[in-house]
Amino acid sequence: MFERILFPTDGSAGAEDVFGHVLDLAATYGSTVHVLNVADTSRDSVVQMSGEIVDVLEEEGERIVEATAERANDRRIDTVTEVRQGDPHRTIVDYAAATDIDLVVMPTQGRRGLARFLLGSTTERVVRQSPVPVLTIRPGDETAIAYPYQEVLVPTDGSDAATAALSVGADVAREEGARLHLLSVIDVMSLGVDVRTDIQQRELREGANKILDEGASDAADAGVDSVVKQVNTGGSIPAVIRSYIEEAGIDLVVVGSHGRTGFDRYVLGSVTESLIRTAPVPVLTVKAPSDT
Repeated sequence: MFERILFPTDGSAGAEDVFGHVLDLAATYGSTVHVLNVADTSRDSVVQMSGEIVDVLEEEGERIVEATAERANDRRIDTVTEVRQGDPHRTIVDYAAATDIDLVVMPTQGRRGLARFLLGSTTERVVRQSPVPVLTIRPGDETAIAYPYQEVLVPTDGSDAATAALSVGADVAREEGARLHLLSVIDVMSLGVDVRTDIQQRELREGANKILDEGASDAADAGVDSVVKQVNTGGSIPAVIRSYIEEAGIDLVVVGSHGRTGFDRYVLGSVTESLIRTAPVPVLTVKAPSDT
């Protein structure tokens, strides 16, 4: 499933925290890990100074990827190392496309500097533009990253992006032998306070249950043995999802990068971005086929 995993690294403590999880995934899926460092030559100061500065960046990059690959070699995991020049997020996205990468794994925070991986810059842009799924992990507390995954959550609204996320989430749950949770959230704040609210809630709940039933059927067809379906209501979709993560002991969230605008939207910049920033567990972001 994940034959080729791309791990962009800046050598920061955040990246080092996340790499242990990359190795766990690679050991499970028999993956080759591509370790990439980008010498950021997109800044004017670097371009103007050129030559020696770029050489120093590349030398540092070589040290970073070699040290990272050594950790993989200790676990007998195959690696490919690469140092490239350019704009970090564009270089990562282009590399993923050119080398048929199946999964990109990145921390949500990294070094502040020439090769930073900070949500709002490199990581966010890669999530937006990557042609393949991107797994983002909040570094700093390795004990919060459970592996193997036992409980996998897919929030769904029936949109194309959510359906794509369900397909990937079901595959992960099958391969990991995990239980798959399907969650639909009804945003009651968007319903208003008039007399139609109760009727609207019933209609939305019926629609949500239909989406979950279809999703559970698709998951069963994909070989998932155990599926949990849940419809919850709340005034903040990300908050409801985070509460469910805590209550159900979720290990991984798989979410579409955008979806239907309305009661259950999953738009990068709102729900998905909030989950990437705040979820206590890894978040796997998947785009709809039309967006890749």
